[in-house]
Amino acid sequence: MAITPSPQKITTFLMFEGRAEEAMTFYLSLFDDAEVLGISRYGADDAGGGEEGKVRHASFSLAGQTLMCIDSSVKHEFGFTPAVSLYVQCDGEAEIERLYGALAEQGTELMPLGSYGFSARFGWVNDRFGVSWQLNLLDGPDAAA
Repeated sequence: MAITPSPQKITTFLMFEGRAEEAMTFYLSLFDDAEVLGISRYGADDAGGGEEGKVRHASFSLAGQTLMCIDSSVKHEFGFTPAVSLYVQCDGEAEIERLYGALAEQGTELMPLGSYGFSARFGWVNDRFGVSWQLNLLDGPDAAA
């Protein structure tokens, strides 16, 4: 499948070491408006490339935002950091609870769901892949649903 260029000028790019497709599939399962836009894989004849069948490059959309990911063919001594995170504005209590629960499973809770001075309902978690997510409940009449 060909990779579709993102219409966004700046796109979040996630580099994994062998778990890109697993992570992408997990993220796609969390959002109703989510899809794979394109994926290319390493082949058996890739000189110096990655493991056959792993993600050479993928593009996917979550709630209207395009992200990219790869399985790095080079081992590296760094991972993801909470200094950069995906920030999600949740429409209701059910959504923030569901997302936080799924992302925290086998992950690390950085800030448990709670009321903070800047938000009535907020949570921050590193998921099982090490990607950091901040979840915030939108203010307004629909937020308490």
